[in-house]
Amino acid sequence: MNSRFDQIVNRRGSGSYKWDSAQDGDVIPLWVADMDFRTAPVVVEALERRVAHGVFGYTLVGDDYYKALTEWFSTRHGYSFDRSQVIYTSGVVPAISAIIKALVKPGDGVIVMTPVYNCFFSSIRNNGCVQIDCPLRRVDLPDGLFTYEIDFERFEQCAARKDAAMFLLCNPHNPAGRIWKRSELARIAEICRRHGVRVVSDEIHCELTAPCSSYVPYGPVDADVNRDNPQAIVCLSPSKAFNTAGLQIANIVCPDEDVLALVDRAININEVCDVNPFGVEALKASYTPEGEAWLTELRDYIWDNYRFTLETLRGELPQCPVSVLEATYLPWVDVSSLGIPAEELEEILTREAKVWVNCGEMYGAGGYIRLNIACPREILAEGLRRLTGWIHAHCS
Repeated sequence: MNSRFDQIVNRRGSGSYKWDSAQDGDVIPLWVADMDFRTAPVVVEALERRVAHGVFGYTLVGDDYYKALTEWFSTRHGYSFDRSQVIYTSGVVPAISAIIKALVKPGDGVIVMTPVYNCFFSSIRNNGCVQIDCPLRRVDLPDGLFTYEIDFERFEQCAARKDAAMFLLCNPHNPAGRIWKRSELARIAEICRRHGVRVVSDEIHCELTAPCSSYVPYGPVDADVNRDNPQAIVCLSPSKAFNTAGLQIANIVCPDEDVLALVDRAININEVCDVNPFGVEALKASYTPEGEAWLTELRDYIWDNYRFTLETLRGELPQCPVSVLEATYLPWVDVSSLGIPAEELEEILTREAKVWVNCGEMYGAGGYIRLNIACPREILAEGLRRLTGWIHAHCS
C-alpha cells in the first residue's frame, strides 16, 4: 500500500496502556480504542515548538484555541457555536461524569442505547444514578453483515419513565458503528423534549466516518426541534481522530447559559477544570488544513483495513457476522455461534492465541467481540491470523 500508515511504530515499553498492559509481550492488542499511527506531522511540529520553550506552567486558553475549534466545526460540519457556549476540560469521560453530576440527582435515571461505550455505565454508576437500558435493534443483512436501528417505541417508554432525567447519545455510535441520520436524531430530540429528558451527545468519533460520508452533529438538530430553547449538550475532542488521547483535551458545547454554568461548577467540583499546554497546542494544530489533509488519508487507510477485515472474516469465519462500519475504527463481530461466552473468549484468545480483543459484555451485549483495526496492515493481518487460527483449531 506504500502509505505512511504502514509504518510500524514500536510502542512496547513506552508506557502504552494498549501495548504494555499485557504481561505477555507477544500479545497483539486489537482492543482499547487508540491508534498505532503517529499523529499528523503538523501536530508533532506544534508540540516540538512548545517543548522547545521549556516552561510548562499553568495554561491560559486563548482566543486562537476557540477560533480553531469553532471554525473547524462550522466549516467542516455545519455546526456553529461561539466560545461563550464552550467549556474545555481534560477528556470526554470526565466531561460526561461532570454533566451527570450537575444535572441528574442521585437515584434518577440515565438512558443508554446498548451495546454502547462502557464508560457510560461507570459515569452513571459513580454518580449514584440508575442506568435505563434501551437496547438497539439488530438488523441482519446479506453477505454476513448486520447493523442496528433505534427501537423508538422502547425509547419513548424509557423517556416516559418518571425517573428518566437524561439520555447519553453516542454519535457516531460505538460499538454499533452507526452514523445516525438527521431524521433519527430529530426523533430523539422530539421524544426527549416531550418527556423533559436532557440529551448529552458524545461525538468523539465524529471525524472517523467512512470516506465520502460525514456525521450529523446533534446540536443543530436539537436547535431545529427546540427553536425556543435549544438545550443540547455536546462533547467533542480531537483525541480519537488525531490519536492524541494522552494529551487530555475535550470541549463541552451547550447554548443554554444556565445549564452551562451548572456544568462549569461540576467541572470544578470534579477538579477537571485545568488542561495542559500540549492538549491546547495539539487541538489548534489538528484543526488546520494540514490536519484535515492528514485526516483524509487516515480515513482512507482505516476503510481499506475494514475491507481487509471483512474479506478475512468472511473467508475464515463465515459463521461470525460483522457489523457495517459507517464510523469509528471498531468493527463489532458476532461470535455467538462459537458457543463460548465472549468474556471467556477474550481471556482465552489473549492467553492462547496471543491476540487481545474486547468482549461484548463490556458494552452491555454478550455474544460479540470488538476489534480495533486502527493499526498498520501487517499488524492487523497477523492479529486476524492468530484469531481465526485459534477458532479453526478449537471451535470446528
